[in-house]
Amino acid sequence: MAPTMCINDSFHDERIEEVRGLDLSLSAMAFYPFPYLSTLENSVSTWFLPSTDDTRNHKRLKPTLSSEELTGSNNSPYSGGSNNSLFSGGSCITRANSTNSLNSLPKLQFRDHIWTYTQRFLAAEAVEEAAAAMIRGDGDRVDEGSGDGMRLVQLLVSCAEAVACRDRSHASTLLSELRANALVFGTSFQRVASCFVQGLADRLALVQPLGAVGVIAPTMNFMACSAEKKEEALRLVYEVCPHIQFGHFVANTSILEAFEGESLVHVVDLGMTGGLPHGHQWRRLIHSLANRAGQPPRRLRITGVGNSGDQLQSIGDELEAYAQSLGINFDILQLHCVVKESRGALNSVLQIIHELTPKVLVLVEQDSSHNGPFFLGRFMEALHYYSAIFDSLDAMLPKYDTKRAKIEQFYFAEEIKNIVSCEGPARVERHERVDQWRRRMSRAGFQPVPIKMLAQAKQWLGKVKVCDGYTIVEEKGCLILGWKSKPLVAASCWKC
Repeated sequence: MAPTMCINDSFHDERIEEVRGLDLSLSAMAFYPFPYLSTLENSVSTWFLPSTDDTRNHKRLKPTLSSEELTGSNNSPYSGGSNNSLFSGGSCITRANSTNSLNSLPKLQFRDHIWTYTQRFLAAEAVEEAAAAMIRGDGDRVDEGSGDGMRLVQLLVSCAEAVACRDRSHASTLLSELRANALVFGTSFQRVASCFVQGLADRLALVQPLGAVGVIAPTMNFMACSAEKKEEALRLVYEVCPHIQFGHFVANTSILEAFEGESLVHVVDLGMTGGLPHGHQWRRLIHSLANRAGQPPRRLRITGVGNSGDQLQSIGDELEAYAQSLGINFDILQLHCVVKESRGALNSVLQIIHELTPKVLVLVEQDSSHNGPFFLGRFMEALHYYSAIFDSLDAMLPKYDTKRAKIEQFYFAEEIKNIVSCEGPARVERHERVDQWRRRMSRAGFQPVPIKMLAQAKQWLGKVKVCDGYTIVEEKGCLILGWKSKPLVAASCWKC
């Protein structure tokens, strides 16, 4: 989901020369914020921004081990029922056997051992957090009435651990067992597990053997679905789930409040297409502006940022015709952009946006940490997050409904596989929690604007007629859409 920026003046052009030559590419995060070029009407441009190494921002992990790992218990969730696991019972780390291990693997370098133990510590913390969340019932319903669900969790975590440590043999064995138990038409957790199994299998095919460094560059898209299927699945998500509509509601309401009585309105949509082909959000904004108290704005301009010039043009033509039918003078600009994955690039873009002094900037993002530096941490975050989403789909649609199958397999499964199997520019799903965005926006000079529309948002949620279980809460001035007690989408508002 993309941030939306509203400019409070009459379409200034003086920033053009300063931002020419920057690469604002949209390849690695869901949608990065971008400034607009008001002189590029009816044209498409690509900006370039140098990528920087983002490893400097990695957090230091606190090395904590679970009691099972310290005691070498065979009941450790890392064992997955197999003594071949790196975390199997009886493999307690001591000075003697760790020294023997180093001596028995002369081809491995010291950094490989440090990396492996770091993954172990991360896995221990992630499993403890996930298990605690499941005990509390934080939106994850793990196969009702039996221990099969916890067994499936253990298999997934053990397989992710084996893939992270590049243990091809053990990972392949676990994948075979997972494929037999993670059913596409099973319970909600079995279905979400099947998506993670696909991602793990894809990642395993790309990793190099133990002792090598990094991953092999992908040569093909594994099980990639067609653009038509993705577009249909996105349309179904928009119609069935409240996630996207929630972001549109908060953004449009904030824009209407910020531009009350203004005769000139300029909106910069930093992810114009978002896959939706007809500009749903802006049709509703145009309708609200035309029917607001007093006079409609004398002029409305929307600058669309996206990675498909043809789709931007098509949406712009539809919106222009619709605005003219309501008596609003409307025009649209197009910017084509692609954003690199480095945090340095994002911070530079936010600073440029701050210099444009927008009247309001609305940021809507999936509220989960899928952009962390370590694979196992991202894996556990994603497992917890998407388990809640599949649980909500279980409550909204029948078990064998084709709509649900398309939503799960052609939309959410694609996100899951990208988070689990891809690295570098290929990993485009890089969602971050609202607390991380608060820190980043504050460093860029933005100030939070509390969103005071909780009652209005709850009323909206009742009108969209979704099933019981969805909630909207206010947290530190932000609105959070959640499923039961699990946050799904966060909306925040900012000013200079």
